[in-house]
Amino acid sequence: MLKKLQIKKHALTAISFMLPLVVASGLLIAIGNLTGGTVIENYQDAYSIPSALVSLGVLGMGLLAPVISGAIAYSIADRPGIAPGLLMGLIANAIGAGFLGGMLGGFIVGFFVLFLKKHLKVPKWAEGLMPMMIIPLVSSVVIGLLMFFILGVPIVWATDGLTSFLTSMQGSMKFVFGAILGGMAAFDFGGPVNKTASLFADGLLLEGIYQPEAVKILASMVPPFGVAFSWVLSKALRKKRYTKMEEDNIKIAFPMGVCMITEGVIPIAAVDIIRVVVSCTTGAAIGGGLSMLWNVGSPVPSGGLFIVPAMTNPFLFLLALLIGSVITGVMLFLWKKEPAKEFTEDTSDDEEEIDLSDVKITI
Repeated sequence: MLKKLQIKKHALTAISFMLPLVVASGLLIAIGNLTGGTVIENYQDAYSIPSALVSLGVLGMGLLAPVISGAIAYSIADRPGIAPGLLMGLIANAIGAGFLGGMLGGFIVGFFVLFLKKHLKVPKWAEGLMPMMIIPLVSSVVIGLLMFFILGVPIVWATDGLTSFLTSMQGSMKFVFGAILGGMAAFDFGGPVNKTASLFADGLLLEGIYQPEAVKILASMVPPFGVAFSWVLSKALRKKRYTKMEEDNIKIAFPMGVCMITEGVIPIAAVDIIRVVVSCTTGAAIGGGLSMLWNVGSPVPSGGLFIVPAMTNPFLFLLALLIGSVITGVMLFLWKKEPAKEFTEDTSDDEEEIDLSDVKITI
């Protein structure tokens, strides 16, 4: 039980570091998109203020894996864990492991740094170099190579396999096609699997096929809407499902979801990753399948609810979005357990009062 609480503690520390970055970057992307901005391809050419905002937000989102990895490593091993943790996050981005790879790398390198701090012995003259050079270097080399050559291989295989499977289903089994695309788009909240589905949908858009874009947009909004719906259910039925910190995160994730920014769900998923990922993926898959079955199409690749009027069959899109979100919300409400007392109650005011009545001062 103690180890479980410690892991959750490290994840919560990472969330507190990461949340301002998610919010700022997400809002920059939303503001830039709404004002007609696009991602800057060449910074040597002239570009507009909206495009600068979008690009800044995208750069910020690219820091999510390094920040969460570095914060987890810092929580586990203190300052010697920061540098190797950031590097593991960069490797996760490079190999396509994204947010989930960043979390895994942060935990592995954090515990390895902690092991080195306790067991690595050096001559007395080199002890001062331990926290600033020796430990960061050794841990970065060992765990970095592990991330590059062992942990990254199955992740790349899985991503390539999913892409091939999705391509092979093109043109048939509409519901299954939409369900797979929707599930992929929601699976890792903007990570490499999401990017694979997004690139596939964008490629079909260039060919004049609009339905996959609608599925991508819907699946990007189901996680924040579904999590918010589960929170509303918990309040309405007086069944506590979220800590105060998670509730605050949900209040931020919902408006981000309106703008099609899925990353706002990451702080909630980091605390209860299996339940949140499975519930969001299931709801997005069903909503995506219905959207594809009902021939909903979007000529615009992003924009959230703001571009629904431009879609074909917009009311059916909203219905599919509602169904997927409700499924996610109900699953989370029924599946999630009441948070542990350590994370739901503020005990700062419960300290025992000190009785000074028996204290006597003699001169």
